[in-house]
Amino acid sequence: MPTYEVVKSEDLRMVKVALQGDEVRSERGAMHYMRGQIEMVTKMPGMGKLLKSVVSKESIFRPTYKGTGEVYFGPPSFDEYHVMELNNESWVLDQGAYTCSDMSLDIGAIRNKGIGTMAFGGEGIFQTSVEGTGTVVFKSPGPLEEIQLNGETLTVDGSFAVAREGSLQFKTQLLGKGIMSKIGGGEGFVNVISGTGKVLLSPVPTKWNTILDRNVLDLIPFLGK
Repeated sequence: MPTYEVVKSEDLRMVKVALQGDEVRSERGAMHYMRGQIEMVTKMPGMGKLLKSVVSKESIFRPTYKGTGEVYFGPPSFDEYHVMELNNESWVLDQGAYTCSDMSLDIGAIRNKGIGTMAFGGEGIFQTSVEGTGTVVFKSPGPLEEIQLNGETLTVDGSFAVAREGSLQFKTQLLGKGIMSKIGGGEGFVNVISGTGKVLLSPVPTKWNTILDRNVLDLIPFLGK
């Protein structure tokens, strides 16, 4: 089986995967460099996944690397990389979080609820699903905080929810009603996660929230006119 290691150099991180005649799958464009006798192959997916990718715009042409040597995935980033072991589990990763994984895991896409509000909630309409037994590596903009839900509801601002167990329900909605709720409460569109399972949060401000907050504040002088 491939072995995974997060390496750090001058505060920049990337992922090293050691292969001994093994094979590893990655996100398209994630490879930084590789050493040894390794071949990259992009396999044509089945017709079902191909049609689904057209609808979801989710990349299914994920390259695989096979041979003996080391593959470095990144690119080098200030983001945090996390190595997770799955044991017949299902997880959903935030859009852009998936980096690489064992070939034993099934990588797909799921469609979220609240199509009209996804852009404002910080999430894409489609997110990456990971299912099976094996190792997956994903990234987050900062350290992770684990939240265990037991038949509860978690309301999360922005794209702070980096990963969640597949058993949980997810939707995006407006917190409060109207633009005055946004101004008075300081919140707008939020992601609502409910059920029983784990959620991994990375509480780092998002670009979308910063832009939306600034734009709403700019509108305040004109609201009374």
